[in-house]
Amino acid sequence: MNKIDLNGRCAIVTGGAQGFGRAITERFVASGASIAIWDSDQPFAERTAKEIGGAVMAFKVDVSDLAAVERARDETLKAFGRIDILVNNAGIAGVNKTVWETDFDEWRKVLRINLDGPFVCCKAVAPAMIRQNYGRIINIASIAGKEGNPNAAHYSASKAGLIALTKSLGKELAQHNIMVNAVTPAAAKTAIFDQMTQAHIDFMLSKIPKNRFVLVEELAAMVAWLASEDCSFSTGAVFDISGGRATY
Repeated sequence: MNKIDLNGRCAIVTGGAQGFGRAITERFVASGASIAIWDSDQPFAERTAKEIGGAVMAFKVDVSDLAAVERARDETLKAFGRIDILVNNAGIAGVNKTVWETDFDEWRKVLRINLDGPFVCCKAVAPAMIRQNYGRIINIASIAGKEGNPNAAHYSASKAGLIALTKSLGKELAQHNIMVNAVTPAAAKTAIFDQMTQAHIDFMLSKIPKNRFVLVEELAAMVAWLASEDCSFSTGAVFDISGGRATY
């Protein structure tokens, strides 16, 4: 593990109780940061925080609810004094169906968590970062947001929207020493696979030249650099980690 210096920094990791979010939290703690896990499952998040150790606290948050996010922001600021890093990781896959078979409510549910959620969190946290003239925002998008996976239009559209949000916000915050970037991982073997059909999982694997899924630790390593002071000129950018799948 290469050493990334996050000493004295406070990070929010949404959906930090498991999967990518837990791996990112663990890497941040190893790098010296304090972490606020924002998760809809507080008991699970509290258990994760206890298992990881260090300066990690759990907060129950529905990331798509602005009032709930603002409360969590205020509680995080009270607990840690500042917010330097925001990782918008919370997300769901939704059911695997064609566009014409997908219920509108299912479409809205996926967009609400995967796209509305990061918008709401950025809206709530950005002013605090502007006041301190420092911040790092990392949005966990997906290779599906670049290519559009069949039978996952809602997920693909939400991640494409997150990429565009990243580019817009990066331009808006560029003069405030706040870097906003996205990562586009291939799939990883996490709990999100439980929401997918085996056929869809096989399809995703078949597209990866490395012939394996990304490891959560690999994604966390990239995010750790993006969260650091070393990432000082890259903003509004998309960092690929898809095992060679991406064609642009």
